[in-house]
Amino acid sequence: MKAMILAAGRGERLRPLTDRTPKPLLSAGGRPLIEYIIGGLVRAGFPDIVINLSHLGEQIPAQLGDGSGLGAQILYSSEGEPALETGGGIHHALPLIGNSPFLVVNGDIATDYPFERLKNQPAGLAHLVLTNNPPHRPHGDFALRDGAVVDSRENCLTFTGIGVYRAELFAACTPGKFPLAPLLRAAMAQVQVSGEIYRGFWMDIGTEARLRELDSHLSSVRDEAEPTAR
Repeated sequence: MKAMILAAGRGERLRPLTDRTPKPLLSAGGRPLIEYIIGGLVRAGFPDIVINLSHLGEQIPAQLGDGSGLGAQILYSSEGEPALETGGGIHHALPLIGNSPFLVVNGDIATDYPFERLKNQPAGLAHLVLTNNPPHRPHGDFALRDGAVVDSRENCLTFTGIGVYRAELFAACTPGKFPLAPLLRAAMAQVQVSGEIYRGFWMDIGTEARLRELDSHLSSVRDEAEPTAR
């Protein structure tokens, strides 16, 4: 199974940091955000990775190369500007991904989610990883009922930006800019979207304050992991 990292966004809420640096290359704990995601994918057995590019996109392959330094094999899907949004970006990258189910991860999250859990997904058209609602998103996105993700405003959870999709989800799409959510909602109406709740560490790094929070978290985790000097 291949993986795709969504890295084409403008990062408006992180300006002015993203005026000169694409959001996935912003640093926390001394490393670019995207390298943590790549490391998690490689450890879980997903070394074949596609990354989409738009805003300041040339900086990402300049930093990561072909991925060999991180144990990965990276291909790039260049969208030009403006970016094609999540749905259009995935659809544009399908020739690089192929027809088998594939994992997609937002490039602006931080998590310790064990991606290996997703190797046998999805049974339907999509499988989404949801989490408890963070303070900045109190109303969530979707609900989970008996293992199925539903478009409901009751008992909603937050979509983590981690999902597995079949190419068939995009079968009726045409090239261009479009969001993913309407495709997912249409599939939910057909009971074709499964899901799970992850209660471990997850952050959406959408603002400078949350980037600083992540940096502090990674520093504390590193300090706890280092042996005490004797």
